[in-house]
Amino acid sequence: MSNKPYVWQMIKEAVENSPNQKVTYAEIKNYIKNKYGNVNENTINAQIIVCTVNQPSRVHYPENQKPRIANSKYDFLFTVGRGQVVLYNPNEHGVWEIRKNEYGKLTVAQKGLEEDIAIAETIAETENGLESTEPDMLFPVESHLRDFIAQNIQSLDVNGKRLKLYIDDEGRNGVEYPTDVGLIDILAVDEEGNFVVFELKLSKGPDAAIGQIARYMGWVKENIAKGKNVSGVIVAKKVDDKLKYAASIVPEISLFEYQLNFTIQKASI
Repeated sequence: MSNKPYVWQMIKEAVENSPNQKVTYAEIKNYIKNKYGNVNENTINAQIIVCTVNQPSRVHYPENQKPRIANSKYDFLFTVGRGQVVLYNPNEHGVWEIRKNEYGKLTVAQKGLEEDIAIAETIAETENGLESTEPDMLFPVESHLRDFIAQNIQSLDVNGKRLKLYIDDEGRNGVEYPTDVGLIDILAVDEEGNFVVFELKLSKGPDAAIGQIARYMGWVKENIAKGKNVSGVIVAKKVDDKLKYAASIVPEISLFEYQLNFTIQKASI
């Protein structure tokens, strides 16, 4: 029987023993590898997200699927930059929490601040780096669009087959699924177990969108597909000619458009 600590304990030890105040994902992995041998890097990535109090994606993991103040054993990291974390200090960083927003969805926010203000100041990333979120409309729209697709994934028809969210062996679902090359917006599987990667194109140009989804598809094929087919879906507000041309040479990629509809009516008094 192995006497190794849990991965989250390895991560905490790595940060506590680092000579640097700011510790990168790579430094954490090197520490763990040197002391404990080979540990799955995807598990390390996931556990860093789980334990980072201002990481929006942490709510998609089983450890963080109930509202609470950030004071548990899983609340010891704070993201300070691209691929960098420090030990969480409530006196310095404020008190963070997992709470339900007005739509009943779990979200990460600083206690006492509105959700959109708090989230706009956080950074959603992995070791290989996703861009920091900006305090504009794109983040909340993308977040809501992603959640809507995830909740209605079974009603979508891709390549003539119905879909469901991918669930890995650790119980992690396919919403903002962590990989060595970034976070997949949504990872789904069809009726035959084939994988479908969703990329939401709200602010990315066609070249960036194609490059990013191709990278994710390649990672899925190499690491978890186990011989199953891997296809991709790019969801955009408007599919223009540039995106059509770019996608035309990758037959495994489909293009979908979304629409936003708002209804305003007078409230009864």
